[in-house]
Amino acid sequence: MTFTTVLFYVFAAIMVVSAARVITARNPVTAALFLVLAFFQAAGIWMLLKAEFLAVVLVLVYVGAVMVLFLFVVMMVDIDQTELRKNFWSYLPVASIVGGIIVLEMASVLWRSFGVETPVPEAANTIGTTKALGLLIYTQYIYAFEVAAVILLLAIVAAVALTLRRRKDIKYFDPGEAVRVKRNDRLKIVKMDAVKKEVASTVATKEAP
Repeated sequence: MTFTTVLFYVFAAIMVVSAARVITARNPVTAALFLVLAFFQAAGIWMLLKAEFLAVVLVLVYVGAVMVLFLFVVMMVDIDQTELRKNFWSYLPVASIVGGIIVLEMASVLWRSFGVETPVPEAANTIGTTKALGLLIYTQYIYAFEVAAVILLLAIVAAVALTLRRRKDIKYFDPGEAVRVKRNDRLKIVKMDAVKKEVASTVATKEAP
């Protein structure tokens, strides 16, 4: 057994345990963190398969963007855990049937290929590498890549424009004026005459029933 095979089994075991903790953890933040751990293990397996680009995309897109957004939503939204876990065990029979079917399908595929050494084509050594994908993107698919970049840029500009539009139902202030404000503009001292005790007692007598 080679060192690469040992790493594969280590990554696979940690990923399976993390995936199990995702669906069994009581705290949604804990479940999200275990999902991040599972993504990192999957990226490690991609690296063992010499698919560096897929591993980097998995970490940057799913861990760096999607999971961070999910964590922000979970932490900002008040989720009723009791309501979510209500009748949780009632879905166990259906989940067991679906999980069993998936396990049988994966076992049938793996059992046929287990122990069988298939010759790997010479071109397969460069599939999925960053260099090969970069050459294809910036040569053969350069126009499609530029069009996708322009569409994403338009989406970003539209999102910023929709966010910065003036609305009547919210309070708005100019940040520039807030920065340029001086100390004397924030506080104004007004001199007032002291109220005499006789006047104060007269007012108290009038207000008394």
